[in-house]
Amino acid sequence: MTKVKKERKAYSIEFKEEALKLASKVGVAQAARELGVYESQLYYWRSGAQKKASTSDREITLSAENARLKRQLSEQAEELEILKKAATYFAKNQK
Repeated sequence: MTKVKKERKAYSIEFKEEALKLASKVGVAQAARELGVYESQLYYWRSGAQKKASTSDREITLSAENARLKRQLSEQAEELEILKKAATYFAKNQK
């Protein structure tokens, strides 16, 4: 006797988003019954969405820090140029 594997049903991103909205309104169990999906699927989709959101927050934080560091580097490069010019000027006047 061989087992017949059931094909997994693929759901669109839009369906998942709407399912999660419904689950937040009426609860996971009720939403799962209404949509004909397993509760575990809704929990899995929710954890994936939360992980994605936290990744986005981290990317935003890193992007802001990157911009700040670039500004700081630019300012320090400008200060270094000024110091080089001043050192050259004072070295010429000491002769």
